Amino acid sequence: MGAVSPMRAPRLMAVLAHPDDESLGVGGTLAKYASEGVDVFLLTATRGDGGRYRGHRAGEPGHPGSSALAGIREAELRAAAATLGVREVALLDYQDQHLDRADPRQAVADIAGHLRRVRPDVVVTFGPDGAYGHPDHVAISQFTTAAIVAAAGPAPGAGTAEPPHSVSKFYYIAWPDSTWTAYQTAVRTLFSTVDGVERHATPWPEWAITTVIDTRAFWSTVWQAVSCHESQVAAYQRLKDLSPEHHTALWGWQSFYRVFSTVNGGRARETDLFEGIDR
Repeated sequence: MGAVSPMRAPRLMAVLAHPDDESLGVGGTLAKYASEGVDVFLLTATRGDGGRYRGHRAGEPGHPGSSALAGIREAELRAAAATLGVREVALLDYQDQHLDRADPRQAVADIAGHLRRVRPDVVVTFGPDGAYGHPDHVAISQFTTAAIVAAAGPAPGAGTAEPPHSVSKFYYIAWPDSTWTAYQTAVRTLFSTVDGVERHATPWPEWAITTVIDTRAFWSTVWQAVSCHESQVAAYQRLKDLSPEHHTALWGWQSFYRVFSTVNGGRARETDLFEGIDR
C-alpha cells in the first residue's frame, strides 16, 4: 500500500486548461476530497482571455478586450476554487486558444516544476480526446502526461530546484454517455471546429471507466462554483432553471480512467481516487 507522509495530508492536483474547467469538469471531485481533509491544488494553463464575455465575442461591443477578460476570469477562477475548497490556485499564463502551439519542452517543464513543488499523490487532467476535441484540452492532456514522467527525474540544470517526485496515481477525466447526455441536454451541444473539421464529444465506453466517484452530496457546491464564472453566464443560463434532480444527474457522479497506479490495479471499478493509498 502507498502511504502519505504522517507530516502532511494527502494531496490531489488537477491540471486543466481554462478557468471553469475545474468546476464543470471535476468540481464535485475537488469539493469531496477537500471536505475529507485532502489538500487540493489546481494548476490552470491559461486565463481564458480568448473566450467570450457574457456571450459577446472578442471585438464585439460589450466585450472588454482580452487583457481585461483575463483579469476577470482569473478572479472568477479563484472564487470558484475557494468555493470548492481548493488550497492553492496556480496559473501558467499560456495564451488561451493557442495552448497547442506552446513550446512543448517549456510547457512540460513548467508543469513538472509544479509537480515537484506540490508533490501530489494523485493527479487528474483531461483525456487525450480533450473531452470534445478542444485543442487546449488535448494539449494539456499531452503536456501533463509528459510532465508526470519528467517530474520523476531531476530538473534540467537543477541546483536548488525541487527534488524529483513520482506521482502514485494519475487519471484522465472520462465522461460516459449518460453524463454527456445529461450535460448537453441541460446546457448545449459542445464541439470544436479545428482545421475545418467539427469535433464532437465522444463518450468513454462504460467498460473503459476505471473509477466512479460519488459526488451527490456536493452538487450544490459545484453549482455555486460554476456560478462564480459570471463572464460565461450566457453558456450556463439554462442551468439556472434545473431542478435539484437534474443537477444531481449532472454533478452527482464523476468518472475517470486510471492511466497508471503504483499502488493498485485490476479491473474492479474503484470508488476512490486514493484507493491503495493510506490516508
